[in-house]
Amino acid sequence: MSKRAVTMEKLVNLCKRRGIVFPASDIYGGLGSTWDYGPLGAELKRNVKEAWWRAMVTTRRDVVGLDSAILQHPRTWEASGHLQNFTDPLVDCKSCKQRFRADQIQGDRCPECGGELTEARNFNLMFKTFMGPVEDSASTVYLRPETAQGIFLNFANIVDTQRVRLPFGVAQVGKSFRNEITPGNFIFRTREFEQMEMEFFVKPDPAEEERWFDYWVNERFEWYVRFGMKREHLRLRPHARDELSHYSRGTTDVEFQYPFGWGELEGIARRGSFDLDQHSKVSGRDLSYFDEEAKARYRPWVIEPAAGVDRTMLAFLLDAYDEDVLEGEERIVLRLDARLSPVKAAVFPLLRKGGQPEKAHAVEDMLRRHFLIAYDQAGSIGRRYRRQDEVGTPFGVTIDHQTMADDTVTLRDRDTTEQVRLPITGLVAELTERIGWSR
Repeated sequence: MSKRAVTMEKLVNLCKRRGIVFPASDIYGGLGSTWDYGPLGAELKRNVKEAWWRAMVTTRRDVVGLDSAILQHPRTWEASGHLQNFTDPLVDCKSCKQRFRADQIQGDRCPECGGELTEARNFNLMFKTFMGPVEDSASTVYLRPETAQGIFLNFANIVDTQRVRLPFGVAQVGKSFRNEITPGNFIFRTREFEQMEMEFFVKPDPAEEERWFDYWVNERFEWYVRFGMKREHLRLRPHARDELSHYSRGTTDVEFQYPFGWGELEGIARRGSFDLDQHSKVSGRDLSYFDEEAKARYRPWVIEPAAGVDRTMLAFLLDAYDEDVLEGEERIVLRLDARLSPVKAAVFPLLRKGGQPEKAHAVEDMLRRHFLIAYDQAGSIGRRYRRQDEVGTPFGVTIDHQTMADDTVTLRDRDTTEQVRLPITGLVAELTERIGWSR
């Protein structure tokens, strides 16, 4: 099946039916564009974050990790420019009262009812709350709209404690919040979401900045391909000057071809020294870096690859979704990279008797020390295979009559449906090699 035949409706239905993503507050009718991740969705999301962390931190010598607070001092957002610049143009329909982003409307009439629209006004996207028992302007704080500022606030702490040398990066994964005017397209645009961001600090030199910017644009594009995303469903799009964020000296997006069109998957931005300059000015703290080799002190420039966990997960699901006919029956199959698949293997006793369930549970327990495993003994073996194909489980392990005689099992591949026979004692090693990493 061509990926272009995948609709958002099909994927949303699959996600709810199989415990990947549920509408949040479902029993109360839901809450606009908020979602809960079910048992399989939580695992898939964790695997996406783990894959990113391995690529950006664990396997590199030049990047360290951070986990900063969601609530930061309110002057953070004054210094960063978010209080003044983090806005979208908002218009209201005078007839149906719906609200829209002015820059996403063609023409000057309401796209829903054709009514007259109000003049556009700037709407700040930050969620405001209060710290402490008194709700007044002195106690106002904000839920962070990006994780990046926590990295800049900790720049001096990291330099002082980690003995890092330029160029180096600081990465983190965490929740961010934006009071979007028009969220939608399932988990593509939501008001509460997770980000995977890294600030890569380089010498304030145009040639050095250009070299590392090109490196990270290519590296981040290829990361999606390495995890199975089809190259033809990705593209790079440099931002026009009039769409750059207030801090950006230049940004290129990695875009994915969603069912609704091309959309941002990840942005790689050149932030210069904007953030360190601003926080130094507003806080009065020295956020410069002393270059031992040059015997000079300066504020580094920054290159920022920033991806959304939720929309990355959505893109992987859409890209992996397939439908085919197997043994005369239609099936849905998620052809996820085995490293991302929520469940790595499912164990099936062919029969519910003859000691097969007991042997299957013993195999399951052995494998669970290394991987997330499913167990299923309900229905025909073909239907059990298809249930696991539908949620992207890459391998099936079947215990049958021969298992009881010689301690061998069949290992089935989700994509090729080919089966090989191997001893139980070699199962962990075989799965580890095929998957690429273990838990």
